[in-house]
Amino acid sequence: MLALVCIATVGAWIGFSNPLFHFPLAALAFPLGLAWIGLRATSGRNAFKYGWLGGTLAAAGCYYWMVIPVQIYGGLPWYIALPCPVLLAAFMSLYYGFFSLGMYHAGQRVTGVMLCLLAGLSWTALEMLSSFVLSGFPWINLSAAFARWPFAIQGASVLGAYGLSGVLACLAVAGLLYSTYRSALWLAVGLAVTLTVFGVYRTATFDVGERDYTVSLIQGNVDQGVKWNPDSQAETVKKYASLSLKAIRAESPDLIIWPETAMPFFVQDQTPLRRGMEILARDTQTNIITGSPAYKIIDPETRAYILYNRAWLMDTDGNIGQHYDKEHLVPFGEYMPFEEWVPFKKLVQGVGNFRPGVDNKPIQSGDVALGMLICYEAIFPELAQQQVARGADILVNISNDAWFGNTSAPAQHLDLAVMRAVEQGRWLARGTNTGISAFIDPVGRIAARGTQFQAESLSMKIAPLKGVTVYHQVRDRLDAFVFIMTVAIYAWLAYNALKKKGNTP
Repeated sequence: MLALVCIATVGAWIGFSNPLFHFPLAALAFPLGLAWIGLRATSGRNAFKYGWLGGTLAAAGCYYWMVIPVQIYGGLPWYIALPCPVLLAAFMSLYYGFFSLGMYHAGQRVTGVMLCLLAGLSWTALEMLSSFVLSGFPWINLSAAFARWPFAIQGASVLGAYGLSGVLACLAVAGLLYSTYRSALWLAVGLAVTLTVFGVYRTATFDVGERDYTVSLIQGNVDQGVKWNPDSQAETVKKYASLSLKAIRAESPDLIIWPETAMPFFVQDQTPLRRGMEILARDTQTNIITGSPAYKIIDPETRAYILYNRAWLMDTDGNIGQHYDKEHLVPFGEYMPFEEWVPFKKLVQGVGNFRPGVDNKPIQSGDVALGMLICYEAIFPELAQQQVARGADILVNISNDAWFGNTSAPAQHLDLAVMRAVEQGRWLARGTNTGISAFIDPVGRIAARGTQFQAESLSMKIAPLKGVTVYHQVRDRLDAFVFIMTVAIYAWLAYNALKKKGNTP
């Protein structure tokens, strides 16, 4: 069993983006190893135990970067920070334990193609569950491991990232069973050929639109450790203004994008810092998207207020009217769950607990509707879906990946953002503080990317698009189908197991 745990673990470590060696195809060893554990286990308990262990080791290797924000920016000692990725991995790997357990029971009742299909269905359902249970953290999305190979991820335009993950898990299990069931071999070949042919065709023929809208991403590379220091605020504004002026003179963009909380002060207040932004927008006649904290007074007498992580649009008159408030906040980073029991403060410096935004609409910049996603909102399919459903022509992801340092996290975050572009058939402009800033086309190709840990601008002509993908149209029905079918099949398996047990003398 330990050998199978190693197969799953190493497959995840190599298959998902990392700074050492990344080979996407290796990610298939992750579901393959977990399924093999279930099919080889002598009991349901062993299947769950070793599936959970394999998942924990795999996830811990993909989450190791969590130590940096917890220790460096959270100010916690290493002996508290070091276990954090392991603890999160141990929790998230309950899903992988259940996958192996499901394969154990399914292997006793179904065979061949049906077993492979059930593996795919189960994997999809578990990835969906991981996106919302206890706030959700679908970071290890199997299909995102293939984001560097655009032809391999086009299935997400039909099935979504979770559905494509299920197809890949089905393919992996079919590969595992090919020598036992001839039908599994044909299924593996059929799925591989279908994904490849469809992917190559779609990437070659998809109309990426008339690229007549110029966007400049400004990557400030501001030190996370000093950005909230009041003495550094003016310098931060000057840095972004200077980089923006260079981009405007060189490219004449329709829109400038600054990252999440690029402005570490309340932009809504009339301050000298804000006036610097106003002068830039008015003098250059360029719209600016910027992130900053924001507040709303809820009791004028006591001056009680609530805080938001906000993206503002400053128009060419220097006005800020339109905004987007981050809806899916980071636990322990932007708000503190169980605050009275947790012996440390949240990781985001400078401000208190944020509140999630509600009923956000795309930000209108001229004739273009911008669907905003702040930071790790780009890992949740439903938020991009919501913005496109409300009219977004372009997706914009602003983030601050300075938290993660030079680790796997920025590349993994970018891979997940790529999946949103494919799912929705939209250009995605991704501006971050330290990188990786990038323009992603509607089929998931990185059209341009910046240099990590360097202050720079990145400009490109992109296209506002109106059409929607198959996935956008069927997402709700697809989710319901997956959950209902998964529950129904396992209920049927449980019923037959109990029935057989009852008939046993």
